[in-house]
Amino acid sequence: MRVLFAALASAGHAYPMVPLAVAARDAGHEVHFAAGEHVHAPLDRLGLSPFRSADSFYEIYAEDLEPDLKRLRPDLVVHGWGVPEVAVAARRAGIPALWHGFGRLFPEGIGLERPAGGTHLDICPPSLQDKDFLATAERIALRPVPFAEPGDFRRPLIYLTLGTAFGTPEVLQTAIEGLAALGTHVVVATGGVTLGALPPHVTARAWVPQAAAIHHADLVVHHGGSGTTVGALAAGVPQLVLPQGADQFANADALLTAGAAVRLLPGELSADAVTDQARKASACRDAARALAAEIAEMPSPDEVARELPKHAK
Repeated sequence: MRVLFAALASAGHAYPMVPLAVAARDAGHEVHFAAGEHVHAPLDRLGLSPFRSADSFYEIYAEDLEPDLKRLRPDLVVHGWGVPEVAVAARRAGIPALWHGFGRLFPEGIGLERPAGGTHLDICPPSLQDKDFLATAERIALRPVPFAEPGDFRRPLIYLTLGTAFGTPEVLQTAIEGLAALGTHVVVATGGVTLGALPPHVTARAWVPQAAAIHHADLVVHHGGSGTTVGALAAGVPQLVLPQGADQFANADALLTAGAAVRLLPGELSADAVTDQARKASACRDAARALAAEIAEMPSPDEVARELPKHAK
């Protein structure tokens, strides 16, 4: 069977789809991956045959993908929530397609079109997922398996990231100052943001192998992006969320309700507040571990990959 995966060219959208793509490849299926060149290198290393559709660099429109559907003639298309036009292209070509989620269903008004209809590969634990989506959507549960390059870290550490789109020097510096007061080693993924002088127990890198860092972390401090949210949940690590935009406020609300995180809104942010909330986050450990146990019970990518031919033409 030939399977075509398609995603926005960002780690937050493409990487959640990689475990299933690898599992499909390992099951003997021919896998191709349509995305912008920003994510081609890791996809290529995994043998997922990445390519850029037409002249699209980030978004993929139906017209971008139609020539590739004719060329590849896939039996099944698996496309991320962020590329709804791929669903249009697959429907026009008469090819079955599945939506692939990247976390909790995002709210209206964040700049992405909400997915409608069809069957969804849902990587969000049900207890955290949008209740209306749970009640109305056709879902296939899929265990989230964070994808990242290997990394060498040692406990104890605090992992801090604001992603690649929402980080600013002011917010990062404030968070670093507050976390440094705890005396624990802090690993910061700057996303390319330039920082000033740092305390000796703070390590800052433009890019950090996130799954490895989270695996060794006692606390994850982040912006509320879906990838970091789900990655920390899968590892059972408490979170301090500093939402900045997009779906991050909704993710923070859901984590707060579940008791797996504490939160600071933009108007509440200060170094002292970060220190205080980081200390309080330890009380979230039991709830975080309960969500990790829920995630561990979800069907693995290998299990779901074995069922993919049922959805093909």
